[in-house]
Amino acid sequence: MTLAGNEPAIFYLDNAATSFPKPEEVYAANNHVARTYGANPGRGGHKLAHEAAKIVLQARLAVADFFAIKDCGQIIFTANATEAINIALFGILEAGDRVVTTSMEHNSVSRPLHELQCRGVNVVKVPCDQAGRVDQHALQQECLAKPTKLVVMTHCSNVTGTTQPISAIGNWCRQHGILFMVDAAQSAGVLPIDVEAMAIDMLAAPGHKSLLGPQGTGFLYASKELKLKPLKFGGTGTMSSSLQQPDQLPDRLECGTLNTAGLAALTAGIEWIKQQGVDNIRTHEQFLVNRLREGLSLLPAAITLYGPESAEGGVLSFSVVGFDPSEIGFILDQKYNIAVRVGLHCAPDAHNTIGSFPQGTIRVSPGIFNTAKQIDYLLQAINEIIA
Repeated sequence: MTLAGNEPAIFYLDNAATSFPKPEEVYAANNHVARTYGANPGRGGHKLAHEAAKIVLQARLAVADFFAIKDCGQIIFTANATEAINIALFGILEAGDRVVTTSMEHNSVSRPLHELQCRGVNVVKVPCDQAGRVDQHALQQECLAKPTKLVVMTHCSNVTGTTQPISAIGNWCRQHGILFMVDAAQSAGVLPIDVEAMAIDMLAAPGHKSLLGPQGTGFLYASKELKLKPLKFGGTGTMSSSLQQPDQLPDRLECGTLNTAGLAALTAGIEWIKQQGVDNIRTHEQFLVNRLREGLSLLPAAITLYGPESAEGGVLSFSVVGFDPSEIGFILDQKYNIAVRVGLHCAPDAHNTIGSFPQGTIRVSPGIFNTAKQIDYLLQAINEIIA
């Protein structure tokens, strides 16, 4: 089997890890700022430093507008969602606190919580069903069983694409005085998120996935009512005469030189998404996932499909009886030039929940630039491998 027409040399279907390719506007913004305004934002009085600071401010405004955040000063830029999650969890939780989470979390949530548990935080995991969905009633009952400080959970699973009822849970938590944090690593840019309407107190997201920005970008939103303890200490460009970390946000939680060119590119990615429409992007990705799900179900082999019966996020995990996922992934890469993700996807709890631990799954995550022809090519390749 050969590639047809003007298709790319490699079919990239691992957008849940990092979106690729990016819109041309993203590459152009990164290149322009790196070559033109390569100064340190907020660390000088000269023109280039001011221009760099403007670029960072534009990125804050773009993020704030996209997620309905009233004050862009509540946005803390980070290197990725993992850093944002760590800043939030270590900043708000102390020994003796109780936090409720789910069995579908990525290690970016599970590992910090494990470390905090070792330091005296009480961590409770509410089991999800085999499709990866949490029972909202069971989660609420667990929250009421003992005084609970925080609920933290993923919006969309990176293993199954299952989405959780974020808005309903967030508003319930607010009514009961419980803080609510959302890991939007797989949803930011492809699912609508309104921090006010969804009663989200903290939101963590990467720039390099569905927001279509570059690697090395991300952010944490923290509501004004919170005063998180800093995870890092250092230069902020403000209050330089004091050895204490500044109190005001974002400086309190955001120290060290920012990725100015990357934030310019992130702004370009967000603007591109707004032009295309989040609903249109989601519809396209769901169409591709459903096409793959239907095609796999018709293949003459014992294939297990995981997650919801119809696409919710842009992810589908599956396994083939008689094949190790890594074997199929290797052949797809080496023989067919198809890039997918295999294994546990940094989410062992999720695989335990859906019944695919320890071998994991083959995960396909199409993006906005993938096509139906590429999904069909993948199906043909899988059919040849298992024939």
